[in-house]
Amino acid sequence: MRLAVDAMGGDDAPDVIVRGCLDALRDLHPGETLVLVGDRAVIEEIMAERGVHDERIQIVHTTQVIGMGDSPVDAVRAKPDSSIVRMMELGSARKSADPVDAVISAGNTGACVSAATMYMKRLPGVHRPGIACVIPALHGPVVMCDVGANPEPRPMHLAQYALMAETLARRGVGIAAPRVALMNIGSEEGKGTGMVREVRDILVRTPGLNYIGYIEGRDLFEGRADVVVTDGFVGNITLKLAEGMAKSLFSTIAHEVLAHDPNLAVTLEPVMTSLFKKNDYHEYGGAPLLGVNGVCIICHGSSKARTIRNAILMAREYVTRHMNDSIVARIAELQHEVEPTEVSA
Repeated sequence: MRLAVDAMGGDDAPDVIVRGCLDALRDLHPGETLVLVGDRAVIEEIMAERGVHDERIQIVHTTQVIGMGDSPVDAVRAKPDSSIVRMMELGSARKSADPVDAVISAGNTGACVSAATMYMKRLPGVHRPGIACVIPALHGPVVMCDVGANPEPRPMHLAQYALMAETLARRGVGIAAPRVALMNIGSEEGKGTGMVREVRDILVRTPGLNYIGYIEGRDLFEGRADVVVTDGFVGNITLKLAEGMAKSLFSTIAHEVLAHDPNLAVTLEPVMTSLFKKNDYHEYGGAPLLGVNGVCIICHGSSKARTIRNAILMAREYVTRHMNDSIVARIAELQHEVEPTEVSA
């Protein structure tokens, strides 16, 4: 298995990205290889500093970098020798004579989505790829899709996100019969935009889907659903709000306990450390871009070395579970059930 990593993408790239790749080596099998895409001289310098010389590391040299503030589509077209574009080419069986099995990047999310769609293409029947994120909650993990790939979707895009995220919940998270809900401003049937109601009508008729109706944002962590479907605009805001709130809450609790009783803080430290780890996105690695013809993991821009290591392990797991085969089968079922006008892109 060969896994490609964008060494130049991320707020702290390339140092933390390369270090994360090197940390992942101890978890890889002898026949598995990491392909680092980026500035060869910089990558080799970081490896030399850590005294690493491993045949399981390959380097693909690039001369351009897509910045976090670059316009995604324009940058993909204007920077063909960027690490993101070259990495996506490696992930394409059409563009590469020796394609990799998965690609991982903490770079510009929009550019990753654009380049993956352009070079890796979409799975048969998929209209728009969506980013799915596994969110930790007290009653178990929740899969939310989309969290940033498609801010202005059509009804069928969201319906397909429901099936792809449900597949991820079953095959990737281990939930036998995922409960699927649609994010809305209220739980009543009459609430929401016309598009949300159209999506509801499609999901109600979708065979084999455990659709339970609408949920509100406050229900996300209450265990009411295992899969939550929304557009990329709302999903991205929800995800980042949850990340910020979790971080702020843990900091506030730690501050209050320490101020109240330093000895109590020492007693509670193992508990707080365990809770924080369960809610720390760095532990989860990244989010899969569902719907592309390959395995693409998109990581947070502020990824650390352990984030990248975990993302590499996640990518390997998705490859071995053949997630895309199940997604293609589920999308085909949806196409057979809905009207032809509803499946138009």
